[in-house]
Parts: sequence; C-alpha cells; structure tokens
Amino acid sequence: MKFAVGYQLAEDNEEFFTDIIEPFYEEISEVYFPWLDLPSGRSSLVNRRGHVYWKAQEHLEEELKILRRNGIKLDLLLNANCFGKHAMSQYLSNNICSILEHLGYAVGGVDIVTTASPMIAHTVKKYFPDIEVRASVNMRIGTIKGIQYAAGLFDSFYIQREYNRDFERIKELKYWSEKNGKKMLMLANSGCMNFCSGQTFHDNMVAHEAEIGETLNISGFNPYMCWNYLKDPQNWVSVLQNSWVRPEDLHNYEEYFDVVKLATRMHSLPGMVIQSYVKGEYFGNLLDLFEPGYGPAFAPYVIDNKRFPDDWFDTTSHCNKKCHECSYCSRVLEKTLVNTESPTQSFFLG
Repeated sequence: MKFAVGYQLAEDNEEFFTDIIEPFYEEISEVYFPWLDLPSGRSSLVNRRGHVYWKAQEHLEEELKILRRNGIKLDLLLNANCFGKHAMSQYLSNNICSILEHLGYAVGGVDIVTTASPMIAHTVKKYFPDIEVRASVNMRIGTIKGIQYAAGLFDSFYIQREYNRDFERIKELKYWSEKNGKKMLMLANSGCMNFCSGQTFHDNMVAHEAEIGETLNISGFNPYMCWNYLKDPQNWVSVLQNSWVRPEDLHNYEEYFDVVKLATRMHSLPGMVIQSYVKGEYFGNLLDLFEPGYGPAFAPYVIDNKRFPDDWFDTTSHCNKKCHECSYCSRVLEKTLVNTESPTQSFFLG
C-alpha cells in the first residue's frame, strides 16, 4: 500500500513541499495538485484576496519535475464542485486542454486527472486518452450502480468516504471494480462529518470562494454545519462515528487498496500526517491528523490516540452503523478525551 498526498505551495521562508516529503518518496505513489487559480476542492493556490504570488507557476513546475524524476505520479485536480456558467462550455474544455498540453511540455505531463465534472472527464478522455481519469471523492460513489453510471468516463474512483468502515461494501466494490477494469482508492483521514447535509452547499461555496470573498456577505451566520454542530459537547461523539481510519488500523485495508489518499493540501503539518500513516502509529491528539481537524472546537480537550481500546477497529468496522441506538463510541470518547488544562478531570456525556 502506498500513498497519494496533497501538494502545498510554500510561502515565504517556508520549507518546500518536495523537501517535506522527500523522506517518504518510497512510500508515496502520487502527488495531487491544483492548477494555480483554477477552482478546485480547496482555496486558490496563488491568490489571496487579490494578492498574487507571481512566481507560483515557476515554483510549482519545478517541484513537479522533481517529483516526476523520483518516480512519483502527478495527479492534476480539477475537482471543483461547480464551474458556474462555464460548466459545459467550450471555454472550459479548451482551458483544460491548454493546461494539460502545457504540463506535457513543462514537466513531462500528468498521469492522472481527478475531477467531479463529467464534462471534464469527457474532455480528458477524448483528447488525452493516455491519462487516467479519476472520479473525485466529492462525487460520493459508494455503490456499484454509482460506478456503472460513470464507467464510460472514469478509470478509477475514490470510494465514498462514509463506507470506509463497511467491509462488506468494500469487498463488493473491489470485486466489481477488478472484474470490470476499474481501480478503487480511499481517503483515510477526512475529518468531515459522515453524510453531512451541508456538503453540497459547502463544496459549492469552495468552488466560488474567490467571488464570495469579495462580496458583502451577511453577518452572524457560520455556513459550516460541522462547526456549528460541534459547539455542543454532547455532539462530539459524532466525530468518532466518521470515516477516518487511525494509522494503527490502516494495515487492515491492504488487500483492498493499492493507494490510499491522505488529505494534506491545507494541513499545517503535512509531514506529520504522512509520517504517522507511513509508520502506522501516532502519539498525540487524533484530531490533529484530520482535515478538517476540529481541534479548536474541542479545546481544551484533546482525543488521545493511544487511549483507544483494543477492540476499536473490530467493533466499528463490523457494527450496524445505527449510531443513534448504540453507546459504544460515547464510552470510547469518555475514555480518550483529556482536558489539557486539568488532565485528571474526566469528561462525561450527559
């Protein structure tokens, strides 16, 4: 099992991403990256409220060449949830082709394009048939029907993260994928809430972040449902019921996934995340491994990763997922939560 990790463009006086991940080159199969100012599943790589890093393209291309020389595949992210008026446009199709042609000259090409847009998938398939086209995790493909609908456009797909702990479903998807020439991957450290009713709204906001940031928006409203939800400590147990997999448990997935994605594009310590999953062990606040991590929502409490019970993986990967009828995760939360201001104080759910 190897890893796909998300690229970060270093800012002034920061360590280059290639330097951060160099100790793990042997364990990294792919690096996924956005293109400059093009909408993706995260903020713009180069523009912060009009302040542009003008050397960004030169910097990015130099690091991409280093990665390619070290045998790491390059995965171009075109995974915005919305491209607005250009969603079906010749303009966007031409733009995608132009970017891929340029990367062919500049860095030797890309190996993979990951997208949530069927139109972009069609464009890449038509004009760049040698590039692997991958369905973004944002497409939430978690059934054989879901794969079948998109099979003509995509070569590989990320399994819907909500099913990371459902091994019967994973086995079923793996069998169908191999039989039909498709590749299945997983995202291991998403902090997102399972089946979040605000995901589509949030993903659309991210796609239009540049416009939203320059608009007079209403005050007194937090658009992120997860952060609002976690203001109440009674809801903290939901974090344990999400899709993430601890580094100590990742080996259980080796027979199903050749490549596992780690969310590191916006993480403040990407090297720490990668090292933890490569080693299969982490000492610290479990929330700090995820993106988003929710550490501020829990403060001054942390979730001590080494306090998890020995039966955690077996129990959560074989339960019926009817969390509203079960108290197991609540008991684990009480065991793992530590008040950093008063370590001897216990946390109890009402």
